[in-house]
Amino acid sequence: MIEVGATLPETTFSVIEDGEMKNPHSNDLFAGKKVVLFAVPGAFTPTCSQAHLPGYVTLADKFKEKGIDSIICVSVNDAFVMNAWGKASNAEEVMMLADGNGQFAQLIGLDMDTDTFGGIRSQRYSMLVEDGVVKSLNLEDPGQFEVSDAETMLKSL
Repeated sequence: MIEVGATLPETTFSVIEDGEMKNPHSNDLFAGKKVVLFAVPGAFTPTCSQAHLPGYVTLADKFKEKGIDSIICVSVNDAFVMNAWGKASNAEEVMMLADGNGQFAQLIGLDMDTDTFGGIRSQRYSMLVEDGVVKSLNLEDPGQFEVSDAETMLKSL
């Protein structure tokens, strides 16, 4: 499992920007930037849609005031689902990043097998990443939502 002080692995994600599919590389997303990254098990799922994503949407301006260059939500879903979820959640200030096959979650050791729920998914967490290096990691226990929320991350900055 990735730890504080480790560099994020190099990989490619998917995102819909201006109606177009793009595949940004991790270096493009994190190099030279201060980023709040949070992961959810699945788009449109109850805790993710009712609490996790909305907290970051609501506090986006506060994160920017603290010097955060970008807020990224990542999930093991495809880019079209992430784009639709972002639109449905008014998440204009949050990059809705798709880890379509779960490669990123696996590379950082934060994947989980949900069996019939959806197979390989990401565990729920938030992290502060500066220039590609993990500065803080808030990993939830299974089935919990207590430490990866936007308010906890904001207080830690």
